[in-house]
Amino acid sequence: MKITTEFPRRVTVLDNVFIPMDDGTQLAATIWLPEDAAENPVPVLLEYLPYRRGDWTASRDAQRHPWYAGHGYASVRVDIRGCGDSSGVMLDEYHAQEQSDGLEVIAWLASQPWSTGKVGMFGISWGGFNGLQIAARRPEALKAIVTVCSTDDRYADDVHYYGGALLGIDMSAWSATMFAFQSRPPAPWNVGDKWERMWQERLEGLQPFSEIWMSHQERDDYWRHGSVCEDYSDIQAAVLAVGGWADPYRNAVLRLVDKLDAPCRGIIGPWSHQYPDIARTPGPNIGFLQETLRWWDHWLKDRDTGVMEEPALQVYHQDSVRPATKYPVREGTWVGLDSWPTPQVHPVTLNFMHDLRTLSADSENKVLLNTPQHTGVDAGRWFPFGNDADLPPDQRSEDGRSVVFDTVTQKEDLNIMGFPSLRLRVAATTIRANIMARLTDVAPDNSSTLITRGALNLSKRAGMNHAQDLTPGAWVDVEIEMTAISWTVPAGHKLRVALSNTYWPWLWPHAELGAVTVDLDSSELRLGHLDPAVLAGTHPSFAEPEQAAPLAVVAQPAPPSIPEREVRYEPDSDSWTLTVDPKYGGYRVYPNGMNYGEQAVERYTISGNDPLTAVAEANWVIEMGRDDWNVRIETESRISSTATHFQLFNKVKTFLNGMVHFEKTFEKQIERTSA
Repeated sequence: MKITTEFPRRVTVLDNVFIPMDDGTQLAATIWLPEDAAENPVPVLLEYLPYRRGDWTASRDAQRHPWYAGHGYASVRVDIRGCGDSSGVMLDEYHAQEQSDGLEVIAWLASQPWSTGKVGMFGISWGGFNGLQIAARRPEALKAIVTVCSTDDRYADDVHYYGGALLGIDMSAWSATMFAFQSRPPAPWNVGDKWERMWQERLEGLQPFSEIWMSHQERDDYWRHGSVCEDYSDIQAAVLAVGGWADPYRNAVLRLVDKLDAPCRGIIGPWSHQYPDIARTPGPNIGFLQETLRWWDHWLKDRDTGVMEEPALQVYHQDSVRPATKYPVREGTWVGLDSWPTPQVHPVTLNFMHDLRTLSADSENKVLLNTPQHTGVDAGRWFPFGNDADLPPDQRSEDGRSVVFDTVTQKEDLNIMGFPSLRLRVAATTIRANIMARLTDVAPDNSSTLITRGALNLSKRAGMNHAQDLTPGAWVDVEIEMTAISWTVPAGHKLRVALSNTYWPWLWPHAELGAVTVDLDSSELRLGHLDPAVLAGTHPSFAEPEQAAPLAVVAQPAPPSIPEREVRYEPDSDSWTLTVDPKYGGYRVYPNGMNYGEQAVERYTISGNDPLTAVAEANWVIEMGRDDWNVRIETESRISSTATHFQLFNKVKTFLNGMVHFEKTFEKQIERTSA
């Protein structure tokens, strides 16, 4: 990592800038810009987030915003309405109000005397999502975006549903996280005496997001809002889409390169849910800021940087690895593809009768999926953050709980690239059922490394926008598209398909115990094989990571914590508990004297092989203080279910200088319409 302190242009910082909205709301911003921008105006780069520029993302902001400013841009970090030091109330993620505010922010930035009137947006995750969504609103000043670890489809490819099944692990955990985050106050030293009134407005306006998300179990207008896949032609700004193979939000990169009419380029590396220049596993990291600077210079300064002459898609093709929950570096090869889809990836079809072997088939070439409810405890984290226990461990235990199909030992490398898919003929014993499919790389010692996976709630087999109950015993043909991947299964290894009808806590179980039969004669696996000549050809290359000087944040000892990830089995109660510490940030002190700390614990339990015992819960403690101002926030969130309803419980309790300040409990029942 190269730390840069000297830039082509000297940088100044405008802190606590408040951008006015038409309704009187003010959005808090920090602006880094060249000192001479008033005399020599510059284009503007916007990062627009709910995560508190003053503390929670301050360290990350310091790495990139001054760097961009030093290279001739006004780089702006804005907290969305109701977050950080911005006034108002946050109503939901990607709300229409958030997008409309973003349009006003862009117009304001374009009109400033230090601005050339051209604006770019960038961001990871939430900031990547709203970059796409605001681009689809076509603000005149927005010319280009960089979207990292984001999605074009809020229903199919986000933290709420997976293959039409309720995503238990993050529907609960992420809504609990946002419930705690929404409860944080603005900083008194930034907003003045009105801070407590602003905080009270936020607390009184709270609604747990899980109550909203779980009220829309099918892909309806709620999810279509903000899903740019509804009409890719809405986007006219140039798009650089970036993802990582260790992050769930990689599908959108391939789809955007394929579907956008606007200029588009894609990069997919080995990374987790992080910017590609941040030294979190897996590596190798790249000079991401330099790469994006070339993008900005081309689209916002009309400079010929060559970015549009490069391959449309640059992909890190991963070598086979032994299973591990962390890889400091993934071995692989960068390849460039001129399009997606590409003729350089050849279709391969593997029939379940002839090309995949199983010990589970009966005399009629059928297999029964009747897997235990705790299948899935070794799934790993939904969106790996670069922590030590994030990635899936050896899958042999999961394979033993599933029905597996193996190829013969590979005589040549199989270079999987793209979206593997399964076509299955199935019959269920119940009106609702799930199927989870995993691909693994089986080494000669029988270790099993997860390659990718996909799921389908069979009630969504005809489309995610409506539910259709199964007729028990009736055969149906279904397709399961897996999450995109690029991976070599080398000669000497086997490719394994593992099927289960349970996958806790990723997939919330349906109410009834049941089984699914698969007809092998009418089932197959389809995947793409990257031409070996591409791997042997010319490879893209990137500079080493470079960042601005780090923020002088001091880590503080945290209270005793739980293991990062622990699976516990209690035989007497037949109870399985997965306990997770998400490890977002811990305790730290900022240069302005602000103390900030957080503890979180997630627990997922299921007992007695009974789907109605499933419980997902998350508890948060957030502590904030400076001088004689101290705040403590405690939240509890829990989801359970009956045969007919989900039961949601959320509680918040805040303290100001040791005294109870606010307390409220939310309880809600939501009908199970298809999950």
